[in-house]
Amino acid sequence: MSDSLPPCPKCSSIYTYEMEPLLVCPECAHEWTPEVEAVESEVVVKDAVGNVLQDGDTVTIIKDLKVKGSSTSIKVGTKVRNIRLISANDGHDIDAKVDGFGSMYLKSSIVKRVL
Repeated sequence: MSDSLPPCPKCSSIYTYEMEPLLVCPECAHEWTPEVEAVESEVVVKDAVGNVLQDGDTVTIIKDLKVKGSSTSIKVGTKVRNIRLISANDGHDIDAKVDGFGSMYLKSSIVKRVL
């Protein structure tokens, strides 16, 4: 066993081992390739003006958004608190609760981070 192998990304076990192109965790049976994990962890989500977004940030909407199934829209300047970043789902990479509308997915290109 090599000390240079990373711990399991699911259960954080230090007993990982190599099996051809994969790394394997004997405790939770998770298999992964080290290259894929490195690429996934380097994804950076930026807002419309280039600020890096993180989980828990507060953002404002920078343009009016029509909401399917609703007769009203989300107006410019609406604050959205405590965002959660997700892997891109059709370009929507933010999961948040918008006051008056509930939980929805947003694109990072239509929000601006509140500093």
